[in-house]
Amino acid sequence: MFGKPLTLFRIFGFEVKVDFSWLILGFLIVWSLATGLFPSWHKGFDPSVYWIMGIAGAVGLFLSIVFHEIWHSLIARRFGLDMKGITLFLFGGVAEMGDEPPSPKAEFFLALAGPASSVVLAGLLLGVSLVVRGGGPLTPVVGVLNYLGILNLILAGFNMIPAFPLDGGRVLRAVLWGLKGDLRAATKVASTIGGGLGITLMLLGALQFLLGNPIGGLWTLLIGIFVRSASRSSYQQLLFRRALEGEPVRKFMIPNPVTVAADISIEELVDDYIYKYHFKMYPVVAGDRLVGCVTLDQVKGVARQERPARKVAELARECSADNTIGPDVDVLTALALMSRTGRSRLVVADRGKLLGVIALKDIMGFIALKLDLEES
Repeated sequence: MFGKPLTLFRIFGFEVKVDFSWLILGFLIVWSLATGLFPSWHKGFDPSVYWIMGIAGAVGLFLSIVFHEIWHSLIARRFGLDMKGITLFLFGGVAEMGDEPPSPKAEFFLALAGPASSVVLAGLLLGVSLVVRGGGPLTPVVGVLNYLGILNLILAGFNMIPAFPLDGGRVLRAVLWGLKGDLRAATKVASTIGGGLGITLMLLGALQFLLGNPIGGLWTLLIGIFVRSASRSSYQQLLFRRALEGEPVRKFMIPNPVTVAADISIEELVDDYIYKYHFKMYPVVAGDRLVGCVTLDQVKGVARQERPARKVAELARECSADNTIGPDVDVLTALALMSRTGRSRLVVADRGKLLGVIALKDIMGFIALKLDLEES
């Protein structure tokens, strides 16, 4: 949500990352636990104890979400899915899958893994709290354990609501997929229910706000907006993948792209290319050989008065894996590369020979036409 997430650590081969929006959630959790929940549960402690309990509760929530998502990732790996990692953000966490599950069975067990792990973790936490319960110095520990145990039960229960993309919605999708044999139709039903849940939460949040609970109402409203948006985008992503499945990059590339000669001046590059074509990256060629790439950011680093005397060859850098792709690579890989690097154009090359350029707008235009025809 707030830029590139920060990688914290690796576990079982998965990168655990946190979006900076989670810092907002963490602060709000610490504050609400230290000033509200724990003082109401256990009276008479020094305020510093409540703040320590609040921090412990927030850290425990963080680890509980990671535990939940790790089990999703482990089961996904068991079914051969490529898992990119786990990212925590303002509304929880997500295990990043490279593709849709290969079968209804894989989807079913993958979806159940998270809530089941949360229930097991809740049982362990509540069991330990029963063992160590009693007065004295262990009371704050028991309070935090009880909070985390109950929270994990709530996490499991909420996630099992049959509304996509929640885990319960994925279970529903798996069942419908298995019965109908149509992943797209199953996703549409589950996503529609997810959108309905989002609208319901938004209305409930507005009602809470009107009844004098502005903080609770705002959170419910935001969660509703997120669920509705996520349900719609999940269905759209499936449509995109199906529309582009198996399509090679060469089908979408522009075979005769605008190129730049290495011996022209940077001033000519600006006047005759950047101002004319408005691209941010240009292949630099010698004949039909690709000798490098030059970007708008590189040009910005050259003072205006130096541009007439300096040549493009001075700026051009060897095209890298971040801006170049092969002609027979799946176009979904090209889209993923564009998303990861923030680029809207990639150079298409094979063995040092320039073949063309692929642009995001052309891919999106194809998707729109194909979906329009299929809907018809």
